Amino acid sequence: MKHPLLLTFALICVTALSAADRPNIVWIVSEDNGATHLRLYNPQGAPTPHIESLAERGVVFDHAFSNAPVCSVARSTLITSSYAPRLGLQYHRRSALMPMPGGHRMFPAYLRDAGYHTTNNSKEDYNAIKGDDVWDASSGRATYRDRAPGQPFFHVQNFGRTHEGQLFFTAEQMASESTTTDPATVRVPDYLPDTPLFRYTVARYLDLHLEMDAQVGEFLAQLESDGVLEDTIIFYYGDHGGIMPRSKGYAYETGLHIPLVVVAPPKWQHLVPGAPGSRESGFVSFVDFGATVLNVAGVAVPDAFDGRPFLGADITADDIASRDTVFGYANRFDEKSDFVRTVRRGKFKYMRHYTPFTVDMLWNAYRYRQLAYREWRRLYEAGELTAEQAQFFEPRGPEALYDISQDPDEVNNLAHDPAYADTVRELRETLNTQLVATGDLSFYPESILTTRAISNPTVYGANRREEIKRLIAIADLALEPFAAAEADLRIALTSANPWERYWGILACSAFGEEALSLAPLIEQISSEGTERAERVRAAEFLGITGAADPVPLLMWEVGEAVDSVETVAILNTITLLQDHYGHKFPLRARSIGRPFNEINNRINYLAP
Repeated sequence: MKHPLLLTFALICVTALSAADRPNIVWIVSEDNGATHLRLYNPQGAPTPHIESLAERGVVFDHAFSNAPVCSVARSTLITSSYAPRLGLQYHRRSALMPMPGGHRMFPAYLRDAGYHTTNNSKEDYNAIKGDDVWDASSGRATYRDRAPGQPFFHVQNFGRTHEGQLFFTAEQMASESTTTDPATVRVPDYLPDTPLFRYTVARYLDLHLEMDAQVGEFLAQLESDGVLEDTIIFYYGDHGGIMPRSKGYAYETGLHIPLVVVAPPKWQHLVPGAPGSRESGFVSFVDFGATVLNVAGVAVPDAFDGRPFLGADITADDIASRDTVFGYANRFDEKSDFVRTVRRGKFKYMRHYTPFTVDMLWNAYRYRQLAYREWRRLYEAGELTAEQAQFFEPRGPEALYDISQDPDEVNNLAHDPAYADTVRELRETLNTQLVATGDLSFYPESILTTRAISNPTVYGANRREEIKRLIAIADLALEPFAAAEADLRIALTSANPWERYWGILACSAFGEEALSLAPLIEQISSEGTERAERVRAAEFLGITGAADPVPLLMWEVGEAVDSVETVAILNTITLLQDHYGHKFPLRARSIGRPFNEINNRINYLAP
């Protein structure tokens, strides 16, 4: 063991060296505002003069992305510098906090080791267990001002003025509260109905950006008055996409594409390639941010991180420009479950819907507090939407491909156009390689993560990469013509492995009535399957296709579910079958007695 005096002397030396030779780093984070809502990225976006002033002195990243379209999963990716589905952090709201894998710490801990003062004001929302070594302070009062004299700092300043909850206004408020932004001048995307309510909602949201920008300006003035700007690299970014319907909670560009501006003072300009006022076209995402901060600070990036630095003394403009691929993920958001993975490469966006028989519109109590969501649903039920506007309420195909340069609203799916077959195949293979390499834990039901894998989710997935590869191959049978896939689906449904049966059922549900020839096997699984999750998915198939009545099966399973996570999953299936496939469930509030808010949300909706 080293002598305590030597350790103290070493710490003093590191601190002194860091203060002289390492920059301060500040993250300014605004909640829930995608790139498209800022004039910096879109002429019809909100003017943000303080952020635009940063852009004039720094570099604007045109292709910066959150890896997830919701705060807890996005922030878990940021703080771990790793893909959330590898660590078991992909569900919002979390049902359990996941342990960090061995040898893997949240990235500010490495800054503290190097002598940095680390502070966060104040949102965390991590899905992983936070160690005591992450922040010197994390609260609404946390400030870089509390550091030791001369000590370099890393500080995160969060602003919540643009958060989704700010659009939960009432009809009375809409009638009485005018907006600074003229609703007549806003653009309503092609997938949304162009109504006075939607125009008012966009205008009100843009107004919130004006208020957020003023808060940013006040904080920048504080940094200046404190005399730290000349030693501080500033990142401004949004914590995921925006809050207009079909943005937050959905893995479209409006949920993933974020604004990012990085400013370095002259002393540290060599760490940020690109001249002041320039724009960078290379692709970066949240998984890279922690690694980038460490690299900028001169701290070695741990091998355990998935992210790669995009700034630092060893990074050139050509290095950044060569980056052209990012990945995205979406799973459960509150009580609404889905499973989507995305790849954005250049101008193309590939989406893989692993439960394509579900619908984006599936009820989510928090989302539907917005009047715009409610009106959108009412217009759909009245048959008053265009085909593009109705897509949100209808099952998706297993694959989608969008040319973002021509179709920024992502309404024209090119996945079945022969002219794009090579692009689809290439991006599918890229995604599958990524899913296997990361040991994506979503190929097992969430209840497995919170019970059997919870002691070390990352190792659980890593040890099952070959099995995950087989499960992906079964899931991808849904991409073939049914006649070509039927024999392999039959093998999967009769496998001794319950998860191969599980994915065989999901692929059959993607085919719908085309797969009725396999209904007898699936009906047998609905009563004899060894895992509750496969029995529920089997009942779901029977309800989607009309092969049998799913109501008794699912009412039994929801009553017998042993934990809240299973209950939420079953209630999600019940909601889908009742709202979209016409089945009626005699569900009453007293049928369920488990204390989990997502359960209450479903029960209050299904059995008001």
